[in-house]
Amino acid sequence: MRILPQEQAVLDRLAQRGPDLIERAVGWCAQNSGSRNHDGLMRQLEALEALAATLPCAVERVALPDLVEITDAGEARHTPSPPALRLTLRPEASVQVVMTGHYDTVFPADSAFQSVRTRDDGALWGPGIADMKGGISVMFGALEAFETFPGKDRVGWTVLWSPDEEIGSPGSAQELARLGALGHLGLTFEPALPDGSMAGARKGSANFHLVVRGKAAHAGRAFHEGRNAVAGAAMIAAELHGLNGLRDEVTINVSKISGGSALNVVADNAVVRFNVRVPDKASADWITAEVNRIVASPPFEGLNLHLHGGFTRPPKPMDAAQTELCRAVEGAGAALGLPIAWKPSGGVCEGNNLHAAGLPNIDTLGVRGGDIHSDQEFAWPESFVERAQLSALILMKVAGGEIDAHRLKALRLETL
Repeated sequence: MRILPQEQAVLDRLAQRGPDLIERAVGWCAQNSGSRNHDGLMRQLEALEALAATLPCAVERVALPDLVEITDAGEARHTPSPPALRLTLRPEASVQVVMTGHYDTVFPADSAFQSVRTRDDGALWGPGIADMKGGISVMFGALEAFETFPGKDRVGWTVLWSPDEEIGSPGSAQELARLGALGHLGLTFEPALPDGSMAGARKGSANFHLVVRGKAAHAGRAFHEGRNAVAGAAMIAAELHGLNGLRDEVTINVSKISGGSALNVVADNAVVRFNVRVPDKASADWITAEVNRIVASPPFEGLNLHLHGGFTRPPKPMDAAQTELCRAVEGAGAALGLPIAWKPSGGVCEGNNLHAAGLPNIDTLGVRGGDIHSDQEFAWPESFVERAQLSALILMKVAGGEIDAHRLKALRLETL
């Protein structure tokens, strides 16, 4: 792949933007926007709206359904969700690119991790600097640059910034599916690995919440009249854990058991929470059947089981469309002097949802960084320009036809 003079002019403009790309990401990181911090998410949304207004695109808030959380008492609690933000430009163009990112982080409002600092080695260290406020800044920088490209009119684009990716996209999943079905190519801005490697195949992920109802009784005077929900939950958890190792690359992680009350009361309620990871659809079908089998047979009489949840991220294997797209991105990286390698990942993201909807996509186009979801999260500052240039070049090569988005979409649809 060769960089043309008009493409180089766009890349040169981006080369001067590094401080700006970093500065706005650092500013966003000072605004806590944990997935359950509604007020903080709304303030972050307003900042993104102000940024979006600097391009000639339609900017719309997308209302999302209430968040539903299963409490430790086994009740469904509904809370309002902040909206997603959708940006659209040239929806009539023959090639449509869907670009996604999330403005929520994993850090709650009372986290001690609230600002960005610079480490001794030069890395930026702060909440969301890699995952993915840095990625959103890179994404928008690539779009700002692409809009100066003479061939831009051949490509239309839609951006979706969601407030719930870190909790599985329960509200934005429907919009992701809709956009995935309409688009030809997807770009998502999760962080790349520190060495620049990107995610290839991704496992699928399911989150389950199993409510166990028993019967309360006095533990001394009427123990045998009770039905201990916590004991039943523990037995079920052990059976779920026993599924590990029965099928290659399928894992079941029992993360929490809650319930019960005083020591002299037979527990009448409990909740078992567990996560499943699978490499492919056949494995997803298998584990779903196994979970349903376990839920259909309580470990002893008198228990009632109610299962909530399921797969929020379908598997994203390296099919023909993904393989061809990865080779094209490698070519763009090589033209920029950025060697790109691919690694399979057990992690999941919006790229899983887009792929399931029929959209070939690359989902680690954000900054190079690491230690995400911890108070050691970091990003390399020089990667802001390099990753923005990579995405801008991909967009320009799509516009010029060197990356054939229609062919990629057709290949993906063949495997659905």
